[in-house]
Amino acid sequence: MVSDFRKTKLLHIFNAFFDVDRNGYVDKNDFQVAAGTIATLRGWKQGDTTYNLLEENLLAIWTGLQGHADKDNDGKVSQDEWIQLWDDFAKNPESSKEWQDLLCRCIFQIEDSSNDGSIDCEEFSSVHASFGLDKQESIDAFKKMAAGKESITWPEFQELWKEYFITEDKDAPGNFIFGCFLCGLHKHSH
Repeated sequence: MVSDFRKTKLLHIFNAFFDVDRNGYVDKNDFQVAAGTIATLRGWKQGDTTYNLLEENLLAIWTGLQGHADKDNDGKVSQDEWIQLWDDFAKNPESSKEWQDLLCRCIFQIEDSSNDGSIDCEEFSSVHASFGLDKQESIDAFKKMAAGKESITWPEFQELWKEYFITEDKDAPGNFIFGCFLCGLHKHSH
């Protein structure tokens, strides 16, 4: 049974980052729209090598997500299927699927706009703002996640990623890797 705390975190990323068109489920279209949003943020145009690589990676993630989460084979992932998928991951994060590792790497690369191997507060909050999250809340979340450091490296990001999905500790830094989910909870409940 997934705790209410973990369910809140899982639904935060479902609603904030994956259900881009806000129709209550995740499907291939959400990944295509996300590619456009990210490309616009970065100034990439359709047909550019970087845009094509982004779209290719996002569609590979969608294929993996659908293959592992879409239990009723309806071409979309419901909130319940999403929660079950990540609960299974939390039980054994070391056996993550290839698409989950690609998702983690892709999010890091999207946020590392300077391509210097680390994410700073501006990079983190800009990406989150492009998805409609409050920039100041994202800045605050980065500060909690970074725990006093100026940036987060790829190895640190991977550990924070795992922590997000498995921890029940409300103060764990990994809880903030997708922004301030508790802040978003208050907004979505009104």
